[in-house]
Amino acid sequence: MYAIVEINGQQFKVEEGKKLFVNHIKDSEEGQTVEFDKVLLVENGDSITVGAPTVEGAKVVAEVKKPLVKGDKVIVFKMKRRKDYRKKNGHRQQFTEVVIKSVNA
Repeated sequence: MYAIVEINGQQFKVEEGKKLFVNHIKDSEEGQTVEFDKVLLVENGDSITVGAPTVEGAKVVAEVKKPLVKGDKVIVFKMKRRKDYRKKNGHRQQFTEVVIKSVNA
């Protein structure tokens, strides 16, 4: 059984026991349970339920393992040749690590 769920503007395919890195969830603590109710699709054996836009009564329960995880550094470098213009900037995206406990449909 799996489901397609929208978490903080991104869609993820989730199954029980799967570990996900989602965009940072504010005010989350380690061990806290989080429910996501924007379930777009649920597959259970042979039956597939597609929501319009969401599946009614379906939710995904997850547990926060690490509330703040930083991603790899991305370097943004801008340059205009022969104009003596160079800008270097770095960025690290913040994520929250969650483990899916159950998919209820």
